[in-house]
Amino acid sequence: MLEDMLERLLSGEGGPAAGHVGLGMLLAKAHHRSRERLNEALRPLGVDVRGFAVLLALTMYGPVSQRQLIERIGVDKSTMVRDIDELEAGGLVSRERAPHDRRAYSIVLTPRGESTLAEARRAAGRAGDEIFGPFAGTEREQLAGLLRRLAEHRGAGSA
Repeated sequence: MLEDMLERLLSGEGGPAAGHVGLGMLLAKAHHRSRERLNEALRPLGVDVRGFAVLLALTMYGPVSQRQLIERIGVDKSTMVRDIDELEAGGLVSRERAPHDRRAYSIVLTPRGESTLAEARRAAGRAGDEIFGPFAGTEREQLAGLLRRLAEHRGAGSA
């Protein structure tokens, strides 16, 4: 049923504004499928897409505070607390006192977290090849550029 509606909206049925709705629905559907497939690939490792993003951020930025992770990854505070709690329960990260401020904690990747991250990268690579398989390398670059431009665009109604 969704396929029919998407095709009708994207073909212009319902007027020009309906095409915008169709594009948004198509983007949401692609996001959902991609996230679902990646979560499926990561599940045996005990992480999901959000946890994988945290592990990746820790390798890129080193031990950082939860607040810094929130800013880097772009999730809300309660989601980050839950994600860190899950990763800590799995032995993948630990909370350690920050050397520069005894009141603060840094999130640190554990040795188990490092090995899980290595496996997760391989699993995500295979899943990514499946997800983006229909696109040649240059098409993937074009898609990334278009999506980046869309994500960064601020229309007239934006704050």
